[in-house]
Amino acid sequence: MVDAPNVALIFEGGGMRNSYTAACVDQLIAYNVSFGWVGGISAGATHSANFLSHDRWRATHSFVEFGADPRTGGVRSLLRGTGYFNAEYVFEIAGAPGEELPFDWETFVNEPTPLRIGATRADNGETVYWGREDFKDLNDFMLRMRCSGTLPGLMPTPTIDGVDYVDGALGRSGGLAVDAAMDDGFEKFLILRTRPRGFRRTPPRSPRLIRRLLRSRPAVAEAMLTRHKRYNHYAEVIEQLESDGKALVFYPDDMRIQNTERNLQKLKQSFNAGMAQTVREWDSWMEFLQQ
Repeated sequence: MVDAPNVALIFEGGGMRNSYTAACVDQLIAYNVSFGWVGGISAGATHSANFLSHDRWRATHSFVEFGADPRTGGVRSLLRGTGYFNAEYVFEIAGAPGEELPFDWETFVNEPTPLRIGATRADNGETVYWGREDFKDLNDFMLRMRCSGTLPGLMPTPTIDGVDYVDGALGRSGGLAVDAAMDDGFEKFLILRTRPRGFRRTPPRSPRLIRRLLRSRPAVAEAMLTRHKRYNHYAEVIEQLESDGKALVFYPDDMRIQNTERNLQKLKQSFNAGMAQTVREWDSWMEFLQQ
């Protein structure tokens, strides 16, 4: 067991690219590593939940076998109106007891580590970070998880208390939740990225099209058009934290898939590549966490 109460564990999202970092989650659970804070956005929120439920099977299955299941999405799902990723099924149906991807709510509730998952209000573009105090029950938690990863235009928009929410990656951090950990007072971080070292986002190529498609949600359109600025800013913040010795950052060095990948063999290969890198870097992780 390794206890690092002064370290915040942060997961970057990225859809099915998180099959790579699912191996990191698996090993952190296997070796009973604990942190003072855990958080993420979109697929990073799923990693956070799986880690805090101590479920190695779910951590892997979520982004490999389950990720390739036709019930979870795809072009046909998009055409049916349930979204390229069918988040209602993924979270609110499959996560229930006795279903395909049951979530261990009891273990999660009894795990004291603070959690933050981020989403973006569709009405004004503001960022919301939910914590344990906001989750009334499993259904409420899974709905907020769904909000965190809802891609505008590609997935139906969920609503909580009359407010529509979309992907937290459109918020103030651009998808890198280090801002939330800093706001909660943390100064040391283990950050698991799904983009390679040095990656920077570029502006969208069709701003007029985005504004036209999202004309009923101008705040979401503006968030999409400016996300690259926020993402790149926090990528630089993370690099500076790493340079200062305050962060250990896992950058995938063999990422071969995109966020929409649904081929089972490719997802398995991605997980295996992530596992190989995690094993290679594990000793440096443990050294950092115990400093």
